[in-house]
Amino acid sequence: MEKAYILIGCELGSESDIVEKILKIDKVKDAKVVYGDYDIVVEAETDTELQMDNLITKKIRKLDNVRSTITLGVVN
Repeated sequence: MEKAYILIGCELGSESDIVEKILKIDKVKDAKVVYGDYDIVVEAETDTELQMDNLITKKIRKLDNVRSTITLGVVN
């Protein structure tokens, strides 16, 4: 089981729209708009590392108005 928190930087004003889209993606547990250096925090859990990679690179990063992501893999 792979678990990660994904920090997303996005275009100003697009935060709510992106969260709404992310919450519809399979394997996403939660997504919240936050204050600070990043705009959105996503909690995701997949069965394999490859699934996590696909979730981030082929689904989340391809959304309109997503500028950057940082992934924090959970160790325990």
